Amino acid sequence: MTQRIAVIGAGPSGLAALRAFESAKQKGAEVPELVCYEKQSNWGGLWNYTWRTGLDEFGEPVHGSMYRYLWSNGPKECLEFADYGFEEHFGRPIPSYPPRAVLHDYIAGRVEKSGVRKYCKFSHAVKGVTFDAETEKFTVTVKDLVGDRVFSEEFDYVVVANGHFSTPNIPYFEGVDKFLGRVMHAHDFRVADEFAGKHVLMIGSSYSAEDIGTQCHKYGAKRVTFSYRTRPMGFDWPEGFEEKPLLTKVVGNTCYFKDGTHVDGVDAIIFCTGYLNYYPFLDDELRLKTRNRLFPPNLYKGIFYEGNPKLLYIGAQDQFYTFNMFDAQAWYARDVVLGRIALPSPEEMRADWQSWMSREEALENADQMIDYQTDYVRDLLEPTDYPRLDVDMCARLFKEWEHHKAEGILTYRNRSYPSTLTGTVAPVHHTPWMDALDDSLEAFLNQPASQAAE
Repeated sequence: MTQRIAVIGAGPSGLAALRAFESAKQKGAEVPELVCYEKQSNWGGLWNYTWRTGLDEFGEPVHGSMYRYLWSNGPKECLEFADYGFEEHFGRPIPSYPPRAVLHDYIAGRVEKSGVRKYCKFSHAVKGVTFDAETEKFTVTVKDLVGDRVFSEEFDYVVVANGHFSTPNIPYFEGVDKFLGRVMHAHDFRVADEFAGKHVLMIGSSYSAEDIGTQCHKYGAKRVTFSYRTRPMGFDWPEGFEEKPLLTKVVGNTCYFKDGTHVDGVDAIIFCTGYLNYYPFLDDELRLKTRNRLFPPNLYKGIFYEGNPKLLYIGAQDQFYTFNMFDAQAWYARDVVLGRIALPSPEEMRADWQSWMSREEALENADQMIDYQTDYVRDLLEPTDYPRLDVDMCARLFKEWEHHKAEGILTYRNRSYPSTLTGTVAPVHHTPWMDALDDSLEAFLNQPASQAAE
C-alpha cells in the first residue's frame, strides 16, 4: 500500500517539501502520496497579503502578518532557490531588495513550474493531529472552510510547515489598557500611511520594530520611539528617531521608561514583541514547545521530532537563511522517508540536537550566528542531491548585509550583490528605497526608459 504524507501549510516551508518529493518523482523515484492542507485560498504563506486582521471570512484567525510596502530586509541572493534563480524567473537580473509582491511571484513561479498544485487543498484548516502507536498512523482532522465540513484522513507521515510568525506574543504594561491612542501588535500592522504625522512607539528591538519603524518614517510619521528590553539596536538613526529602555507604564498619552525618562504625545503603540511557536492542532505528545531560536530542542537535524521521527518540522527555527534552508530541510527529510538516509538511534539523535543547541548558546554575535546557520544548512545538503548551493558565499553576503545596515539603516536596501548561482551583480534599483513609495511588482520591474537606453 502506498504511504501517505500530510503537509500542513503551503508557504515556503510546505512548498519546499512538495517540491522535494516532486523532484525525486521526476527522476523516477516512487514517492508517497502527498496531500497539502493550506488554510488560505492560495499558496505563499506569510508572503500573501490580506487587508484582514483578527479573523478571516470563515472566522479563522488570520494567518498573515504581512503588510503593504514590505520590502525584503535581506539580500534576495541569500534566499535564492538553487534550482530556480531569479534571473530564470524574471528573464533578467533584478535588484537585490525586492518588495513582497515580487518575492511572492518568485515563490509561486517555481512551484507552478514544478507542477505541485495538484497536491494542495486550499481553504482547508487542520484542526487536529493524533498518532496511534499500534497502527503507526496519524489521523489528521481538517475543516474544509468553503464546503463547511469537517473530515479526517490517515497518514504515515506528517510535515508541520505552518510557520511560526503568526501568533503574536503580547506582554502587558501598566496603563496600556487605558492608553488614549492606537494599540496593536505587528501582526495586525497593515499600512504605514495610517501613522503619517503621528508619534509611534515601537515596543521591541528586532527586525519587526526596525522595519515597521523605518516604514512609518518613510510614509510620514512625525516621530518614532523604540523601547528595548535588553539592548538598543544602535543604528545611526536620523532625526525623529529615539531609543529608550523598556516601557514601564502608560498614563494617558505619556509613556514612562525603565531609566526614569518619559515621552509625551504618543499617538500609537505597536508591539513588535515577536511570535509564539504555536501548534494548537497537535496532540500534546507531538507538539514542539520552544521559543524562537536557531536550533529548537527535541528536533534531530532541526526536523525530526524526538520520540516520533515520522513527525517532521520544516522551518521551525529562527532564520537568517529562509527559502533555501527550507529546501535543505525538505530534501533531507525526503531522503529519510525514501530510505536513502538512515536515522541513527534515539540516543544518537538526542546527542546530535543537544550538541547543536549547546553550540548555539555559546554564540556571541551576528557573524557567529550566520556561520552557525551556514554550517547547519551545509550539514543538511551534503548527503542529498539538492543542486549546488554556495553557502559560503551566502554567509559572506549576509555579513556584508549586516555591515551595510550598520552603515545606513535607511540606505542599505539600495545596495547590490552578486547572485550565488550565476555571479551576476544585481542592478541598482531605479528609485532609492526611501523614495520608492509604490511597492507593486509592476513599479519595481518597470525600468525607466532613460536607464534602459544606457
